[in-house]
Amino acid sequence: QLQASGGGLVQAGGSLRLSCAASGRIFSTSAIGWFRQAPGKEREFVAAITRSGATTDYADSAKGRFTISRGNARIIYLQMNSLKPEDTALYYCAATLSPVQLTTQNVYHYWGHGTQVTVSS
Repeated sequence: QLQASGGGLVQAGGSLRLSCAASGRIFSTSAIGWFRQAPGKEREFVAAITRSGATTDYADSAKGRFTISRGNARIIYLQMNSLKPEDTALYYCAATLSPVQLTTQNVYHYWGHGTQVTVSS
């Protein structure tokens, strides 16, 4: 019901746009979050957007560089600019019916498979 794509290998300073394709029901009822997990580290919050798209939230590491948005075709985007080697991770999108605590992993009900982002120095 969620499918993340758009990862790849990019040099530091470059950009990538991740996409999260959601089923119609999930897209229309859920807030969407992006999380990432680097090797040897715990999964962490990156960005989230409410069901309406009116409110977004970002991890400090993502502020000013990443932008989350809702597209027209049931796709949620994560535009990532000025990428750094420390952004290297497996990126996941997730959906929740909860309108609050969107930075918290355990409120999310559905998880997609990850897409790998690798940033070379």
